Amino acid sequence: MSKTSNINRVDGFAKVTGSATYSAEYKTDGVVYACLVGSTIAKGRIKSIDTKKAEWAPGVLAVISHLNVDKPSGYAKAKDPHNFGQPLQVFKDDTVLYYDQPIAMVVADTFERMQYAASLIKAEYIKEEHITDLQKAKDKEKKVETDKGDDYHRGVQDNYKNAAVVLEEEYTIPTEVHNPMELANIIAKWDGNKPTVYTKSQGVEGTRKSIGGVFGIPPEDVSVNSEYLGGAFGMGLHTWPYEIAALIGSKKLNRPVKLVLHREQMFTNVGFRPYTIQKMGLGATKEGKLIGLTHEAVAMTSSYEDFMEGTVNMSRFIYNCDNVSTRYRIVKLDTCTPIWMRGPGEATGSFALESAMDELAHKLDMDPIEFRKLNYAEKDLEQNKPWSSKYLLECYEGGMERIGWKNRKNKPGSVKEGEWLVGYGMGTGTFGCYRSPTSVKAKFLADGNLVLQCSVNDMGPGTATMMTAIGAEITGLPSENVVIEMGKSGLPKGPTQGGSATTSSVGSAVHDACNLLVSKILGLAVETSTFKGTAITDLAFANGVITSKKDNSKSVSLASLLSANKLENFEVENVSKATEEAKKYSIYSFSVHFVKVLVNPNLGKIRLAHVVSCADIGTVINQKTSAGQMYGGAVGGIGMGLMEALEIDHRFGRPINNNFADYHVPVNADIEKQEVFFVNKKDPISNPMGTKGLGETALVGMAPAIANAVFNATGKRVRDLPITLDKILEPRVANA
Repeated sequence: MSKTSNINRVDGFAKVTGSATYSAEYKTDGVVYACLVGSTIAKGRIKSIDTKKAEWAPGVLAVISHLNVDKPSGYAKAKDPHNFGQPLQVFKDDTVLYYDQPIAMVVADTFERMQYAASLIKAEYIKEEHITDLQKAKDKEKKVETDKGDDYHRGVQDNYKNAAVVLEEEYTIPTEVHNPMELANIIAKWDGNKPTVYTKSQGVEGTRKSIGGVFGIPPEDVSVNSEYLGGAFGMGLHTWPYEIAALIGSKKLNRPVKLVLHREQMFTNVGFRPYTIQKMGLGATKEGKLIGLTHEAVAMTSSYEDFMEGTVNMSRFIYNCDNVSTRYRIVKLDTCTPIWMRGPGEATGSFALESAMDELAHKLDMDPIEFRKLNYAEKDLEQNKPWSSKYLLECYEGGMERIGWKNRKNKPGSVKEGEWLVGYGMGTGTFGCYRSPTSVKAKFLADGNLVLQCSVNDMGPGTATMMTAIGAEITGLPSENVVIEMGKSGLPKGPTQGGSATTSSVGSAVHDACNLLVSKILGLAVETSTFKGTAITDLAFANGVITSKKDNSKSVSLASLLSANKLENFEVENVSKATEEAKKYSIYSFSVHFVKVLVNPNLGKIRLAHVVSCADIGTVINQKTSAGQMYGGAVGGIGMGLMEALEIDHRFGRPINNNFADYHVPVNADIEKQEVFFVNKKDPISNPMGTKGLGETALVGMAPAIANAVFNATGKRVRDLPITLDKILEPRVANA
């Protein structure tokens, strides 16, 4: 990309007017309705399940449980065949592994009849002792038995203990839930042994493989449609039991089955950010040079799957320290399996690391940014590679100016505005820049339009807009002449939307395919009488017209060129993947979040007076959608810092705030002023456009920025999120 575009979202009109079709909205003849009945215990076995009243209820077509299920052939395999799904095999037997685990499914001819019948199902259980409290089970921690679960050491292990100035602290992140507006849903139907699904998935190709594995059919026989998603944040990265249940029901009845989870089930059955306890050990010289850093994490997983994420990874490379140790452990609890949530691992890890860096800076009586600059990493010491590009210092400088960092004082509580204490804080973020092999078909139509096809979908970040911007610039067409076809199987294979890799992967494929398409069109043009004998390099293509660079009077329209060659369209398909040169570099995006808070010491109320977020993401493809991602990521981090926590009644292993009234998320009124800016300097290595990922790093570092600002305002260091008023207020002792 030679310049940043600023086009409106190409799917904006469809979403605003309601013409965008989400997976539960597809019109399917003969569709029937299903719902899941969940377990009311957290661990044990089903002693009996009474489904007779439900089966006899009006309109009920089937009640499926472990007693009568037609088990998919994949269930018989010794190991889980999924590469995109859950090893929990729904209705396989009478075992209960977590609260609200599906134990039955009702299918009826109307939604209302289905709901009523489901209320009639009663189950009795043989209860077993469960545990859902990580704090009480952390002594049962274990390593993840993969290479990613290995401990990491550089230099002397735990060398921070030998430093002149030492910090040792523990930080806690509670369980957080994705809570997108759109509920998890699926419409499933079969044509013989070939299923078609309309489902909420972040990866069309992964869903095909998962369903194929469960039912013992080739992935190519599975048709998946998932063009639009109403938010996902990571919950769409698995094929969940509810999707397999709907497919089982559809196959049994030979009818299309629609299943939509209700809001309470979104808290129990589609993953969450795992509860994590972290220990930080930092050691520095009296002048502030880091000589040791140890980061340990203990996180929850389910009893039936080992889930881990990159919680400790950022600590290995973000600062210049010769002696680094990281350890990651998991504890099996009686819950659903956690899943990656926006900023997976790094968002959790940054809270501990960036809070600890702020605490050590305070111990050293140093400005937190000056402390970070002193320990700035000029290369990736973990991989021993140079950065492909790194403009983190520019993020620091720009953010300091915009937030008014010069007004910050090192001594907490030194700055006031009326009765409010003023605090300034910041947090650094980073996330890897990944690029998956991706195929895109680019096609010129005789009417002058460019069609771009890829099975990747768009859960909200503006993938279609990014593809449009790149295609329009390379072909010289107006953006309104670019048509995007995406989000379903049968199109050229795209990646899963996750890990901040979509622009780098799909954008590169669009870039390469469009350049190839233009080159082929110019090659066709030189065969015409108008350009006979002209070199391709002497031709230009823009806005559907081929012209001579030397003689503007010579031109051929795309439509006439196709007509002369008796072609209705002209297309190319190309697979794009990372270069060998890229492997020589460490490629990361970087971000910094700055926060100004106002804290009322009498009420414990925290106001976000000003939020500034900056990112080094290489070339910015489209300013509007990129800024939207940064705003949204910061808001997610605000929820993480101030509000979000799934509360579990550990006596029963069930959530007690599984609704939007009691599970708090940020709203517009919670943020008084928010700014976003980008360095916008091309990365010469990452991909042809020079861009890097944004979706994850937009959130990473926000929660510690808030915690650090609250400390600067009050002197209260909160190490267990979220930061609520009870953690700010001084304990009051009644008069004797």
